[in-house]
Amino acid sequence: MTRKASTSVVLLIVLFLVSLCLAGGIFYLFQKERAENLKLQEQVEDIKVNLEKTKVELASSKKEISAFELRLKDAQTQIDTLNSDLQQEKASKQEALQQIEAMRVDLEQQKALRLDLEKRFSQAQDEVKRTQAQLKVLESRKMDLEAKISELETKSQNLETKVQGIELGKIVVSSETPAPKPQLVTKPISGKQEKVTFTSGTEGKILVVNKDYNFAVINLGSKDGVGIGDVFSVYHNNRYLGDIKIEKLHDSMAAAGFVSPDIKDKASEGDKVVLKTK
Repeated sequence: MTRKASTSVVLLIVLFLVSLCLAGGIFYLFQKERAENLKLQEQVEDIKVNLEKTKVELASSKKEISAFELRLKDAQTQIDTLNSDLQQEKASKQEALQQIEAMRVDLEQQKALRLDLEKRFSQAQDEVKRTQAQLKVLESRKMDLEAKISELETKSQNLETKVQGIELGKIVVSSETPAPKPQLVTKPISGKQEKVTFTSGTEGKILVVNKDYNFAVINLGSKDGVGIGDVFSVYHNNRYLGDIKIEKLHDSMAAAGFVSPDIKDKASEGDKVVLKTK
């Protein structure tokens, strides 16, 4: 009994010690867990505080984002307006460039027209100078002819005074020995008839070539026996170029049109003309 009692006491002591150890361990764990809970609560409080701060910052950020969105919309509106203005400016610039190009083309055309007019004016001046020179020659010839006519009239009056009853016939002025089959052209001068003869093969030269109006002026006229419709062959250095036909006639010159269009680009001043046989 004593042994059993002592064994029971030992067991009770051991159980007590074990219980004490367990209680100490549980208390330690409880204290540790409590400390951790306190620490966790502090962390939770910190997290809550930080969360509140974050919420405040988030609200502030939302406000800033809203303000930025408004600014962005304003900026987008301004960008759209600027783009629209830029497109209008581009269109206006393009239109202005087109107008400038059109004006440049017109200016080039005006310059070309002006140069052409200046060239024609210069040609007209040259033609006027040549015509004036020819007029001077014609006036000189006219004065000589008038002097001859006056001399002839004086001689006629003297003859009428000396010889009564004799009627003064027509004064005949002819060229040197005519070739076979001459053509005859009569021209009234001071109430008389002057006979001028020429033959086929009569030669002259081109004085002026007018390509714009397709005619040439030769140094032969009615006093040389040339008539409207006469055809002359044109030669350049004895090379046949083509034919010209008399259209307008003066005393010592005539205007002739080109029978074929290509002659005007070949003929030049000084080329020989020969009357064709009819």
